[in-house]
Amino acid sequence: MPPKSAIILAAGRGERLSPITDTIPKPLLHIGQTTLIDHHLTALNAAGIDQITINVAHLGAKIIDHVSRYAPSGLDIYFSQESNGALETGGGILQALDHVASDPFVVVNADIRTDFAFDRLPNKMDSYAHLILVKNPAHHPKGDFRLDAGQVKLPSKCPEENLTFSGIAVYRKKLFNSCSPGRFPLTPILKKKSQDGLISGSLFTGRWIDVGTPERLDAARKSENND
Repeated sequence: MPPKSAIILAAGRGERLSPITDTIPKPLLHIGQTTLIDHHLTALNAAGIDQITINVAHLGAKIIDHVSRYAPSGLDIYFSQESNGALETGGGILQALDHVASDPFVVVNADIRTDFAFDRLPNKMDSYAHLILVKNPAHHPKGDFRLDAGQVKLPSKCPEENLTFSGIAVYRKKLFNSCSPGRFPLTPILKKKSQDGLISGSLFTGRWIDVGTPERLDAARKSENND
């Protein structure tokens, strides 16, 4: 049984996808018959994760309107609006924490397409975070971390030993205890805690694509159409 609460990170501007994202926020891009964010909401709901916080900034009103109309029934959804501009991953999560009921809680990037089953995520853990890692894609050959007996470690100098963070994780609220409100990234915090042996992880080998460029968006759409 996974945690009951999740944050979907949907505040990014998607600059590498401009001019598409000048008028359409990245979470509302279609892959097959559904948008990126609809796919996540359906998958989270199927796993029994029914309390969802979505952070929004760029074209946030469009995301709010779309989700309010089309989200699966039975979900309790709150929108964390970053009105002064996106707060990056760390700042966005910290701002949303007051509206997150469970501890630990799930976080997923809105701009990935995956068939990951969220019911595989842990609800109880000794670590501060549990990261889902994937094999390094062509656009990120050096990876982000190593995985050693279930523990996430700093990356090796040998890229073939490393893995890429998928954008799916479970976090405990105490990971953010020393953080102050405002704009800040999450990666330095994860790297520090990994050095302290406080980050666990697991490898996912199913479908996963970071829809961050026109080429990867096109690849994701072609992959969906081939199924």
